[in-house]
Amino acid sequence: MSMLTPPGLGGQYRIRGDRYPRMRRPRRRGRIIAASLASGLAVAVLGWGTLQLVDIFSGGDPGPDKAAADRPAEHAKCASPAATAKAAAGGRNAAGGHGLPEPGEITVNVLNATSRSGLAKDTADELKKRGFKIGKIANAPAEFDQKVEKAGVLIGAPGATTSDRLQVLGTQLEDTRTRYDERDGKDIDLVLGKGFERLAKKKAATAALAELTGSSPRPGKSASASGATC
Repeated sequence: MSMLTPPGLGGQYRIRGDRYPRMRRPRRRGRIIAASLASGLAVAVLGWGTLQLVDIFSGGDPGPDKAAADRPAEHAKCASPAATAKAAAGGRNAAGGHGLPEPGEITVNVLNATSRSGLAKDTADELKKRGFKIGKIANAPAEFDQKVEKAGVLIGAPGATTSDRLQVLGTQLEDTRTRYDERDGKDIDLVLGKGFERLAKKKAATAALAELTGSSPRPGKSASASGATC
């Protein structure tokens, strides 16, 4: 062992020359990592503080997108029954190529199945005033005579066109039933039964027809009173 070898090194270093080797302390990686994390945290805090200051000086306006996201969803606007009926009529036009007919396009045969004399004639006159065309005015066939308990029976040939005519006629009275039979032509029958007293009042019938065709809402009633569920 050289005389220049420091005590305690156990011969690990072989000294050459007349100088001791430079002894460096090992780098402390823990301190470096901690310093890096501290720097990153400081930058994050500084950035967050800057955003808060910008928000304060800008009045705290969340912007249209955030405001729209934070607002609770609005209830869908309710459609009145008239609007619903109009939409249905529009769908019928798109799908079937036709809408509900006007009263003037409908020929009605008025038949009396009761024992009251002149009932068919009076009813036919009133329907004519309301724009309907009148066909036959007579007593009902034997199969209906004194056998109709409701206000009336509406009868026509099978088919969507006849169904539309029966719907329009049905706005003129209540408590009716509908049936179909094999017949030629587009005429429909109104068989007056025991429950019939008179046609619906003209104002109410006009409103019911308007609601059916979707041309206007029922008069004198708000949307909520007309069945809307807002």
